[in-house]
Amino acid sequence: MSMRRSSVRLRVLGLLLGLFVLALGGVADAKVKNVIVLMCDGTGATHTTIARWYKGGPLAMDQMQVGRVRTWAAESLITDSAPAATAFATGHKASDKAIGVLPWSVTMPGVPKVASGDMGRPVASVMEAARLMGKATGIVVTSNVQHASPAGYSAHWPDRNDYNEIGEQQVYGGFQVVFGGGRKYLLPKSKGGTREDGEDLLEELNRRGYKVITTKDEMRSLSSGPVFGLFAEDDLAYEFDRPLVAPSQPSLAEMTSKAIELLSKDPDGFFLFVEGSKIDWASHANDPVGVVSDVLAFDDAVRVAMDFARKDRNTLVMVFSDHGNGGMSLGSKVTDKNYSKLPLNALLDPLKGAKLTGEGVEKVLGDDRSEMKIREVVASFYGVSDLTDDEVKAVRDAKKGSMNYVLGPIISKRSPIGWTTNGHTGEDLFINYYGLDKPLATIENTDIAKICAREMGTSLEKATGALFVDAEEAFRAIGASAELDKTDPSNPVLVVRKGAARAEMPLSKDLMRIGGRVVDLGGVCVLSPKTGKVYVPLKAVELFKASAR
Repeated sequence: MSMRRSSVRLRVLGLLLGLFVLALGGVADAKVKNVIVLMCDGTGATHTTIARWYKGGPLAMDQMQVGRVRTWAAESLITDSAPAATAFATGHKASDKAIGVLPWSVTMPGVPKVASGDMGRPVASVMEAARLMGKATGIVVTSNVQHASPAGYSAHWPDRNDYNEIGEQQVYGGFQVVFGGGRKYLLPKSKGGTREDGEDLLEELNRRGYKVITTKDEMRSLSSGPVFGLFAEDDLAYEFDRPLVAPSQPSLAEMTSKAIELLSKDPDGFFLFVEGSKIDWASHANDPVGVVSDVLAFDDAVRVAMDFARKDRNTLVMVFSDHGNGGMSLGSKVTDKNYSKLPLNALLDPLKGAKLTGEGVEKVLGDDRSEMKIREVVASFYGVSDLTDDEVKAVRDAKKGSMNYVLGPIISKRSPIGWTTNGHTGEDLFINYYGLDKPLATIENTDIAKICAREMGTSLEKATGALFVDAEEAFRAIGASAELDKTDPSNPVLVVRKGAARAEMPLSKDLMRIGGRVVDLGGVCVLSPKTGKVYVPLKAVELFKASAR
């Protein structure tokens, strides 16, 4: 499909989706045209405090208004990234590992119980509601694009780790811009990917008129979408590591800038989600260098968004974290007796000596784990020249992909930085924002989605009603039957019949085959494994009803 044909297809889709605008409340009450949500995964107040000291000046997010957000989930004081993303994307607290669906387990007070028939039911994200309004939509991350946080806006599934399922829903999700990693999750195993359904979703993207790019030079040359920029097989490099180990990858700020450039061409406006993904990963590893690297990279992206918003004057910008991680502190047992006289260089000297994160050091080391090479590389690139014999052994024995778990604590021990855990933490966090008429106080993470919807003049509940209708119930109401054909277990199809009329809807796709033609439904057909129910866009029911007359 040519880019011209693709543009026509997206315009037609926009007109079709525009039919839902009245149902969603219209845009008469809209206060903003565009929304940019920037989320720094696993980031607490200590993370930004240390990054600010490292930078030696204020952060871009420091120039924004500040509120406070609570982060707990439906069944825990401390949230996983998936229910956190579901909360801030859909406005619903969720079960552990759940993406874009109602909870099936509720143990925390204040979360409504869900009827057994609705457990795991898909609910619309605010990005999907924006798309129904005709707005352009985009995702920019440094993880694989199928990771929990971007999935919260773009997929509906009970298991955040099923990247193959999430990736398929994203390919058929109607986004104009997707930038990040995760190429291998769109390819079948026969082509070096991970997919067991035999589908090559990169080829599908090409058929749907997307440009599929892999380098920052290709990204820079873009003048229009739609585009999937997949710059790594899995996640992108940390910002400190990128110039040396992945020079063809764009920075988070560069991806954000290009996404805004492309999305802002839509006269109806846009919704963009940006994530500094690997701050969380560095925190899990207790690696302060990785934290500083990507907090600063994230803040550069915030600056890009704020520059646009200040000039545009019709854009809401929200900056927040989904949860804390690592229990990172500025002050530890090392500082028990001298914290009141702690000089700045005690913090900065160990950090400033590092040119790479632990992950970058691992790549420079390669397969040579001799003591001489270890001491040389760690001194040159991580700034630690006094490794003990035990530390050398720990570096030598580090498993692939875990070097930052070894080197992070080594540098933390030589600084006033402390850690309490390698897991998430449950404290309240800051939320920074620009473009709201009224100040925020303390809000729930679910309020973020609701605020975005309110400011755009749309309704999350009505978007759910437009996108996720119980197929069996809805088709029965018009005298039709709906059954799931699992002849190909990897690619099940919902088959609808009424007399001579027949329609087929492959799951996790936005297509209906009916009357010898293929129709774009404007939303994917989703199975809820918790109940076995299939949910389809309302448009599917209306089209079949018209064809069966």
